[in-house]
Amino acid sequence: MRIANTATAFPEYYFTQREVVDALKNHWDRGAECAPMLERLFFRTGVDGRYYCRPLLEYQDLNTWGKMNDVWIEVAEQLGERAIDCVLKTAGVGRDKIGALFFVSVTGISSPSIDARLVNKMKLNPKLKRNPLFGLGCVAGAAGLARAADYVRAFPDQVAVLLSVELCSLTWQRGDINPAALIASGLFGDGAVAVLIAGANVNLPGPNLVASTQVFYPDTQDVMGWKVSEKGFQVILSPEVPNVVLKNLGKNVDEFLATRGLTRGDVGSWIMHTGGPKVLEATAEALNLTNGELDVSWQALKRVGNLSSGSVLIVLDEVMKNRRPAPGTRSILAAMGPGFCAEMSLLEW
Repeated sequence: MRIANTATAFPEYYFTQREVVDALKNHWDRGAECAPMLERLFFRTGVDGRYYCRPLLEYQDLNTWGKMNDVWIEVAEQLGERAIDCVLKTAGVGRDKIGALFFVSVTGISSPSIDARLVNKMKLNPKLKRNPLFGLGCVAGAAGLARAADYVRAFPDQVAVLLSVELCSLTWQRGDINPAALIASGLFGDGAVAVLIAGANVNLPGPNLVASTQVFYPDTQDVMGWKVSEKGFQVILSPEVPNVVLKNLGKNVDEFLATRGLTRGDVGSWIMHTGGPKVLEATAEALNLTNGELDVSWQALKRVGNLSSGSVLIVLDEVMKNRRPAPGTRSILAAMGPGFCAEMSLLEW
C-alpha cells in the first residue's frame, strides 16, 4: 500500500506569538497575574505563529464548552472538506472512489461524527466505511495512517482517506493558569491534514508503507490527556513527557526495525511528531540524531505550532511535497501521545 498524496487546510486567521500573548493577557480571568508567565513560556515554545479558527478577540465570547464545541463542528466540517477535496483532486481521484474514511481529532466532539457530516456535505459514497477515532491525541496521526494502511492491505483495490482536524485554540480554559495550560495555549495550533492511502492494486505512486507498530506504556495515563469538566477540556501535560520519550523511543525504534532485519543505519529520513522543543530534543537524543535530521519537524513547529494529531502529518506533507528522499530510501514516521504510547511506521520511497 502506498501513501499517494497529502494535503493541508488551515483557517483564515494567522497570528504571531506576540499578538497571541497580548490578547491572552486580557482573555485569562487572572490576566495580570499570569502575564509574566505567559511572556516567559510562550517564547520558549519554538513557535513563531499559528493559525486560529476565530479572530483573537472573538474567543472572549466563547465562554462555555457548548459554544466552543459548536465552532469546532462548524470549522471542522469546513477544513475537512477542503483538505479531502485537495488530496483527491491533486491525485486525480474522484470523491466516489473513497472506500474508507478515517477521522482523527481530540479537540471537539460530535455525534454523528465529522466524517458522517462530510459524507452528507460532500455527497461521498454512502457505502464507504467510516472510522472516527477520538482520544489518541498527538499519536493519532501516525495511528490513523497505520489503520488506513491496514484497511487497504485487506482491500487492495481501494483507496482510503485519513483526515485529521484539530482546533486546539477551542480548548483554552480562561480560568486555568496552571503552567501546563499556559504552555499548551502557547504551543498548539489549528489546522487539518488529509492523507490518501492507496491499495497495492491501485495505480497511484508514492512511498510504500511497509509495516507499522504501536507500543503502549503501562501506568502512564497521567502523563498526557484531558481532564473533562463542565467547562470542557482541561489539558494534562506532565513535565515527564520528554523523559518518557528519552527512556523509550530509541529502544522501541530499534525493536521495530529489527523485525524487518534493519537498524537505524538503514533509515535515511525521519518524519517525527513536532511535540515541542523539549520533546524534539529528547527525540534527537533518544535516536542519536545530530545532523539536522529533525529540521523539518522543527520548522513545522515554528511555522504552525503543534497540531496534535496533525503534527506528524504536517511533517509528512512537507516531505511529500518538497523533500522527497531518493528512491529506495527508508523513513521512520513516528508520534507519541496519550496512553502513553508510541506509534511508528516504516516507509520506503
